Amino acid sequence: MEPQNLTDISEFFLLGLSDDPDLQPLLFGLFLSMYLVTVLGNLLIILAVSSYTHLHTPMYFFLSNLSLADISISTTTIPKMLVNLQTHSKSVTYTGCLAQVSLFSLFICLESLLLTVMAYDRLLAICHPLHYLVIMKPCTCALLVLASFSISLLSSLIHYLVMSHLNFCAHVEIPHFYCDLSQLLTLACSDTSTNSILIYFIGTIFGGVPLSGILYSYKRIISSILRVSTSGGRHKAFSTCVSHLSVVCLFYGTSIGVYLSSTVSSSPRKGAVASVMYTVVTPMLNPFIYSLRNKDIKSALWRIISKIPHLNTHAIDFCFIGLKKAAKSNMCNKKF
Repeated sequence: MEPQNLTDISEFFLLGLSDDPDLQPLLFGLFLSMYLVTVLGNLLIILAVSSYTHLHTPMYFFLSNLSLADISISTTTIPKMLVNLQTHSKSVTYTGCLAQVSLFSLFICLESLLLTVMAYDRLLAICHPLHYLVIMKPCTCALLVLASFSISLLSSLIHYLVMSHLNFCAHVEIPHFYCDLSQLLTLACSDTSTNSILIYFIGTIFGGVPLSGILYSYKRIISSILRVSTSGGRHKAFSTCVSHLSVVCLFYGTSIGVYLSSTVSSSPRKGAVASVMYTVVTPMLNPFIYSLRNKDIKSALWRIISKIPHLNTHAIDFCFIGLKKAAKSNMCNKKF
């Protein structure tokens, strides 16, 4: 089905985060470095999970797919912004904007569903450990990921259909660094009340249902952990959920924060700045959260890094020692 742009508008203009020309090189360097860290960190997670057999478990299988979704979210939004900053251009084609809206919806929904699947995986591992390996077979894990992708694809298709039938006015400036559907609805000339209701309904279904599933899973998990007799057992059980719980809080916390900031603030540009948190910062931090709090991932990543040719591990150790000394020095200075 071809998109029907009733006003024959061929392009939109992304206003970005700032109009100050002096800030453009700084923004370009900042977002380029964040994008490279995001891609490298998540690729290392995927490489570690696929390379070592002791990581071939359901939890790490879902983690590698989550890393792939993080890369996709950042790739959908950041490269176009970097190109516009470098070329001093703000334009994006109608087709490109349509594709960006659809892909962004696809990967955001996929991340939300994968986090729900990971919560279900932790629920089975802690509450039903004897049946865990029987239930979470490789084919079951693959079906859960495939179902998550299919549902996300449905969400993306709905967003595509909504945008492809919008009648746009002559003023096509988007106060954002990517094509945001809510901003596009405000630019439409025709009545968008039905479209707005549909979008909010879809957002509630594809956002609220997964979040409810996560909350229910952790309610069961916490209840099961509290019944463990020893403190060591409780700590061991809860430690397997800390990384996932941190990522869930980061993802949904920033998403809800962006929504609240857009409803409270009258400036769309402030909403664009706030959306950087869950479109750029969250995908970048996820690999660090899982690698820093997970001994298996940490050791696998260290093995991969140590195999890189011409890498001076002594220099890395020296840097870590220097950072530790600097941190201790700062703590001492704060005490005095």
